[in-house]
Amino acid sequence: MQMDVTIVPLHSVRSRINELAELLIRVVEDGASVGFMPPLSAEEATRYWEGVPGPDVVLYAALAGGRVVGSVQMHLCTKPNGSHRAEIAKLMTHPDYRRHGIGRRLMLQAEAKAAELGRTLLVLDTREGDPSNRLYSSIGYTMAGRIPGYARSADGELHATVYYYKNLGE
Repeated sequence: MQMDVTIVPLHSVRSRINELAELLIRVVEDGASVGFMPPLSAEEATRYWEGVPGPDVVLYAALAGGRVVGSVQMHLCTKPNGSHRAEIAKLMTHPDYRRHGIGRRLMLQAEAKAAELGRTLLVLDTREGDPSNRLYSSIGYTMAGRIPGYARSADGELHATVYYYKNLGE
């Protein structure tokens, strides 16, 4: 089933703050490793999103039925020796909207923006074993390595993280 989803840049989170907070809460409840532990309060989620906008952060949202159902961030390196690279962060798809290609579309949009901005190297990390590993490999990201015991899950278990990169200039 094809889902009608639009990917839009968000230059401000103000008008979408409640939807973004709900997205973050739902993905954390569902077990996503995005830096937070359940239960995540609406206040904490809102505080997080209020700190996201900035000149070095590109934020995209996936909208379905006019509501936020996914997002991805691209953090532009501001160091003089890193003006060619960016880091992909917090790719999220609402649990009710997974398996419809939303994550892939968000990633491809971020890559297109990176190329437009002259960023030729993208890096990211994700918890080993998560479905996102298959997504990143399927769109051309190369595994660079893993760090054991990097992120703690809600049950206290430590999990490895896997680092990936993609050279857009190739």
